[in-house]
Amino acid sequence: MNNQKKLVKSWYDGFVFGNTHDIYNPWSITNFLDKKQVRPYWADTSSNSMIDELIRKASTDIKEKMEELLQGKEIVVNFDEQIVFEQLDQDENAIWSLMLVSGYLKAEQIEYRGVLLEPWYHLRITNLETTAMFTTMFKGWFAKNQSNYNQFMKALLSDDIDAMNYYMNQIIMTTFSYFDVGQNEPERFYHGFVLGLIADQTDIYEIRSNRESGFGRYDVMMIPKIKETKKYPAIIMEFKVRNIKREESLEDTVQMALTQIKEKCYDAELYDRGLKKEEIHHYGFAFEGKKVLIG
Repeated sequence: MNNQKKLVKSWYDGFVFGNTHDIYNPWSITNFLDKKQVRPYWADTSSNSMIDELIRKASTDIKEKMEELLQGKEIVVNFDEQIVFEQLDQDENAIWSLMLVSGYLKAEQIEYRGVLLEPWYHLRITNLETTAMFTTMFKGWFAKNQSNYNQFMKALLSDDIDAMNYYMNQIIMTTFSYFDVGQNEPERFYHGFVLGLIADQTDIYEIRSNRESGFGRYDVMMIPKIKETKKYPAIIMEFKVRNIKREESLEDTVQMALTQIKEKCYDAELYDRGLKKEEIHHYGFAFEGKKVLIG
């Protein structure tokens, strides 16, 4: 089976013990040799519930670093490798220690910084087997929402505001129970949440986030790649978390978002691309805890 070496290496190699590299997962190797099929055998035998819970409850920063890892990038983080389980609820960076010592991540380099020589770890996901495990875990968070998600996207593209509100609230009711709703940076949390919902529309849309247009920065812009603008309109979204001191209701927050799109001339980039006013849809998203109103 020499012709399978490169494939097997990408799936099951990557573990590091001290200075020893190129250590393979023996359980997965023996299963591969037995079944002659590449599969995530490790994920079938181990419980990922602790990792799952820690990531779900983690801050936006941890989730963004996980996103970078899944894109094949390296992250550089500082933590105590001698972590004990009691610290997992107290020190958020302890999750990196847990994932390193349990094999989900590998340290490609450790550099020691400053007078105290604090260790900074250059981490990547260990191999394709662990990438498959993470991907399956994250998909599982949203599996119950697949039907609501499909209906929300259909409503978004057809400009059905009532349906958008209904299905978005259905998604939030079931999904936000998994997460801490961004207590420190709620607007950033909601922004990332909606951006995640539309992420798989890249075949149809160019999706841009936090870019300059006109006199400000819009939150999300969806620019159609297909010329059927009646079926695939350009879309601008602005997200606002209700400020109870300034806004009496979510309706007021929606209007603030829509006013900002207009006053800041966010349409400018789309006009430069040749789109007309009637081919552009504006949406204001107002959030308050687990409630959302779209207008």
